[in-house]
Parts: sequence; structure tokens; C-alpha cells
Amino acid sequence: MPFREFKTEILNLLENFEVFEKDLELSDHADMACKAAFRLSKHPVELAKKMEERVKSRSSEFRFIGSVERAGPYLNFFVSQKLLDETLRRVLTEGNRYGALEIGKKVVIEHTSANPDGPLHIGHLRNTVIGDTLARILEKTGCKVERHYYVNDMGRQIALAVLGVERYGLESIKGDHAVANAYIRINRDGYEESDVEKYMERYEEGDEEIVSTFNKVVETALEGIKETLKRLNIIHDRFVWESEFVRSGYMRKVLEKLLKLKECKKNETLYLDLSEYGIKKEVHLTRKNGTSLYVLRDIAYHIWKNEKFERMINVLGADHKLYSRQLSLVLELMGYNSPENVIFEFVSLPEGSMSTRKGKFISADELIDKVVETASDLISDKDMEDEEKKKVAEAVGVGAIRFDIVRVSPEKPTVFDWKQALDFERQTSPYVQYAYARASSILKKVEDFDLRWDVAHFNHPSELRLIKELSMFSFHLERCYRLLKPNIMAGYALNLANAFNAFYRDIPVLQSEGNLRNSRISLVMASKIVLGEVLNLLGIEPLERM
Repeated sequence: MPFREFKTEILNLLENFEVFEKDLELSDHADMACKAAFRLSKHPVELAKKMEERVKSRSSEFRFIGSVERAGPYLNFFVSQKLLDETLRRVLTEGNRYGALEIGKKVVIEHTSANPDGPLHIGHLRNTVIGDTLARILEKTGCKVERHYYVNDMGRQIALAVLGVERYGLESIKGDHAVANAYIRINRDGYEESDVEKYMERYEEGDEEIVSTFNKVVETALEGIKETLKRLNIIHDRFVWESEFVRSGYMRKVLEKLLKLKECKKNETLYLDLSEYGIKKEVHLTRKNGTSLYVLRDIAYHIWKNEKFERMINVLGADHKLYSRQLSLVLELMGYNSPENVIFEFVSLPEGSMSTRKGKFISADELIDKVVETASDLISDKDMEDEEKKKVAEAVGVGAIRFDIVRVSPEKPTVFDWKQALDFERQTSPYVQYAYARASSILKKVEDFDLRWDVAHFNHPSELRLIKELSMFSFHLERCYRLLKPNIMAGYALNLANAFNAFYRDIPVLQSEGNLRNSRISLVMASKIVLGEVLNLLGIEPLERM
């Protein structure tokens, strides 16, 4: 794509100086700046002069580079008109395919994977939104992506939820909330630890009665969780139950391989001693009664992933940092690839902490309802039928949640404030959706025009800035692929919306005449295409009007 080819052109011209991609950066002073002289020489200004001479001596090779200027130790590169023409042509001829890459790897992304003992809450949503957005982005790069939800159906919490449901039954409410209520009640009222252990043991042994009971409770919770995910525009391709690896005998084969490791020890339980590698905490694989622990089943799951996928990505909370290191090390000791872990800090609400066990949590359902209700109030005076208002409020509310969560780099903590997230004037999802709706509004007023991608007569800064932003779609897409940071795409969405809104403010599109009018309408059409694609990658519905 144009801007990526612009970057490649720069690298090719400077290849004799051992300039790499990391030496190039976006700049306020140029379309792209090269800072390699700092890394390559104790006299960066002198080296930059030589680099400038080298580049200018090969100006006949320029295609997407328009010019180059040196500023001290920096080389500043500017795009050519050819790049602008080519950008507009490609967007208009390729449509929704514009920006797509052809990486083509087989990828699995595991995300959400919340215990099926209650509904999703705000803490789970950051995992969910990051994972789903990455999956959408990787699909746009040409990868074949499977989205996995790993179902912990064998843990202690699930056994306790089952006991709670058996004691109190299920209320006639959404399934995940019904299971949570039973789980909260049994924690509050008390239980016998021996009963929990017995249920876990019988479930692992495959006791038909207990298996049926567990399955009913887990499926009830999952059905409720799936409803919530669907409302957030999120689907999983596969729900992988832990027990699959036990029932199939796969875990037993993995355990046999683990027993051959010198790090595998045995006293009352089986465990791995990783102290030689700087990890002091032992990794226990079984309980005293011989039943498996989560980590053993998870190792089996990841070996299974190794056999089926070229790239494995896990989205995990910051409290899993140690566990992710342990898991990766064990896999490497066994001769397998370890997953790429996207570790995120937690998102919270001003209201405070959440705990499913104590019943002190704000469910994702409550949050979505609250934000959609607020969005509905904000658009109440719009000239729309009630059904359309309802649809728009849902799209704006869900979009606000998703965008506000994903806009912050995963490693940074964040607080979700729905009032700010729904501000149409701030850098928010509604702001981006509104830019798309503005483009739609312009195009609805056009009766006929000729597509044009010759931008030679464009001279207003807002026109040129907008085309440059359109050219950078696949550049940012590739960065998301490499760095696994979906916030990059959220930042690009804002840059593109800002550029379009400035163009909308400064340029009289429909009042223009002749070829200038045709070109400006073509630019609006191209903007709508790319804005729509970016919103879809973020899991946010593009709206024709707001």
C-alpha cells in the first residue's frame, strides 16, 4: 500500500548505511524521518550529510518519495504527488479490500476465558475487547484466525458453583447471573471442603451423573456470557473445554513427557522446579489426591495449539505475568513454541473494586445498559423514528465502551468513564462514527459525478492531509500485526476522523464545480470507505446517520 511502499523506498535507498525499520519514525516535521545517524555514528550530522547526498544522487529512483531534506542529524522525507494519486485510486478501485495484507499465517487468539461461575464484568471486558480487536486486525492482514474461549470447567470455583446450584437451584434470570447468585450464596452460607474435593475428583474420573450436572451449570453460564459477548459484537469460533484434554487421554500423554524433564519432582504432588531459571515458585501439576491442576491441562492445550497453528496469542491480565512466564518456560523445555502474551493492566470504574465471590461487582450487562441508556438520552432530540434511535443508541453505546477500552495501550491501567466516552466532541468512538455519518450525508446529496483520483489541483492543506492519512491505513495495520497493540488502530481512527472533520470544515465539496467537484466527492467516498473499515476493525458499527 502507498505509505508502506514509501517506507520501503526509503529503506532501499539507505540500505548501504544499514538503516532499518526501527530507524524510521512518523514526524511532525515531515511525513517520515530517519534518525539512523544517531545510532550509526559519533558524528551524526556528518553522517546525515552523506546519507542525504546518497539519497539525492538516486532521485531518479523516487516513486513515492517527493523530496528529502536534512535537519541536523535527521533526514526528513516527504511523499510525492504520485503517492497521493495512487492512494485515491486504490481506495476507490479496491473498496473494502483496500489496505488488506497477505501475510496468511494460521493464528489462534485466546481471549476472555472467564470462569463460567457468573457474568462478565468490567475487568473481563478489556481482555475481551483487546482479543476481539486483534483478531479482526489479523484477519485484515490475511491471516486465518481462530478465536478461542478456554472454558475452565474443572476448577474449584466451578465445583463450588455446581454445589451452589444443587443447593439453591437456578433463578429464572439470565443464566450467567443465575449461576453467580448460587455461587455467591454458597460462599456466604458456607460449605464442606470435602464436598468440593469429591465433586472435582468425580468429574475428572468421568462420573456420568456428575459430568451431566457440571455440564448443565457450565452451559447455563456460558449461554449468558455468549449473549453479552454478542451484544459487544464479539464471537468465538470455538469454546475449548479443559475436560476435553482429560477425557481424550491427551493430558495423560503430555504428563508422560513432563515426567521425563529433570525439573519434574514428586513429593505429595507432582511439580516442576524452575528455580534454575530464576522462577522460585514451584509449578504444581497435580493435587494430593492425584487429580490434575489447571496448569497441567493448560500445558496440554498449548501443545495442542502448537500442532495446529503457526502463531499463538494469549490475552492475559497483569495478574497472570508470573504464570505466563512459567507456562512459556515449560513449553520451551518440552521443545514447543511458547505463546505470545498480550498482558494488560486492569480497567476499572470510579465505583471501585469487584469480586464475584463476595458479590461486589458491576456486570458487563449493567455497564452496557447504563451506557446505552445515556447514549439514548443524548440522541433523544434527533429526527429519527424510535426504532432507529434505539439502534443508533445501541451502536453508539457499545462503540463507546469498546473504543474507550482499546484506545489505551494494554500495559497501561485505565478507568472507564462513560460520560467522557460518549462525548461527541472529544476523541471518542462517537466522534469517529460521526465523521463516517458526515461522509454518508454528503454522498446522499450527490446525484451524479465522475470518479477522479488526479489530485494535482488539490492545494488546500486539509485536502492533502486527508489523503496522506488514507495512505497510512496498511502502515498502521502492519504495526498492529507486529506489535500486537490494537490501540494503534484506535489512534489511527482518531487521526483519520480529525483529518476528515477538518476537510469537512474547510472545503466546500458540493459547492465546487467541474473536475474539482468530482475529485472532492471522490475523496469523500474514499474517506467513507476507510473510516468504515477502521470502525469494523475496532468492532464498532459505522452509522449512516447519527
